[in-house]
Amino acid sequence: MPGWIDTELTQGARRHVPELHDRVLIRTPAGRWGVPDDLAGIAVFLAAPASDFVTGAAIPVDGGYSSMGV
Repeated sequence: MPGWIDTELTQGARRHVPELHDRVLIRTPAGRWGVPDDLAGIAVFLAAPASDFVTGAAIPVDGGYSSMGV
């Protein structure tokens, strides 16, 4: 479950929704947007034997965004 990642798509969204940037930062305990490399660790884990018995799990990689609630 990737959070708000700084990509071409989200950069476009920020141009169309000016308050999006600040709203994401306020709700993200890490205090920043994610970058694609932030997803690398979970991808390696899920591709490795260490995750062989992991099934049906939702693993947030979102800088704490999901822990802040609505």
